[in-house]
Amino acid sequence: MLQPKFVALHCQEVGGKTYEGSVKHVEDFVRMLMASEELKSFDRMRVYLDEDYTNSERFTALGNFYFIHETIRTAQIWDFKTKAFLPCQGKEVHTGNIEEVSSKEKTKFPAEFFPEFKWSRKGYLRTRWNINGTIFDLVNIHLLHDASNLLAIESFPSVYSDYRHRALKHVLERLKNDDEDWDIVVPFYIFGDFNFRVDTHSVVKRLTAKTVPLHIQSNKNGEVSKIIYTEQANENRVILTVGKKEFNHHDQHDGLFYSNSGKWVSFWPYL
Repeated sequence: MLQPKFVALHCQEVGGKTYEGSVKHVEDFVRMLMASEELKSFDRMRVYLDEDYTNSERFTALGNFYFIHETIRTAQIWDFKTKAFLPCQGKEVHTGNIEEVSSKEKTKFPAEFFPEFKWSRKGYLRTRWNINGTIFDLVNIHLLHDASNLLAIESFPSVYSDYRHRALKHVLERLKNDDEDWDIVVPFYIFGDFNFRVDTHSVVKRLTAKTVPLHIQSNKNGEVSKIIYTEQANENRVILTVGKKEFNHHDQHDGLFYSNSGKWVSFWPYL
């Protein structure tokens, strides 16, 4: 049984889609987590929750939780303002507007990274640690999802892959430049929601090799709202339906994508 001495938990979409009504639930979750029996031997904690949804230019809805076991001799956290390590003592919870909290670095990706979106919450939240003399960065990241299957299947790499690649490159370059400024190479771990996808264009191409596509247009704007792939040689049997939020293989969807998911590994070459 694993007995970790340093626990890092990175969350995205803190509070869900309805932030105003979910804040209380987040508070309850944090309180119960910190008081849990499983964490009673962790005497130092740091929690960062970016919850200020009214600040649309900076809001990321990211949440970082760190728990340090009582057996850890030395635990320090980096202050990005003073550029120095500070002792990590006691339990601190930073919620709401955390812009002025200097023991973290938080950035929302520029709007030009996702030109097709009016706004997004995507970004990263980073901390730097010195645990018993070992220095490292922990980066919570949230990259863009595929907002429309119809757009994602048009080409490879898709426009969404390009968006994710641009944002991830931005973070890596930021970390690299920081190392140059500090004159030391600090190892880092990036974990969060990368929203990586398979090569949807090739997946659809393989699934519909013997079909004919039928493009259904929206009555509102005339744009394609759905594509239905049918086998004409088999009484126009519907094989696959793709919509903005729909991807349905009618014969054996669960068996094809869940029970036998390993067969699609080769279609995962990109962001």
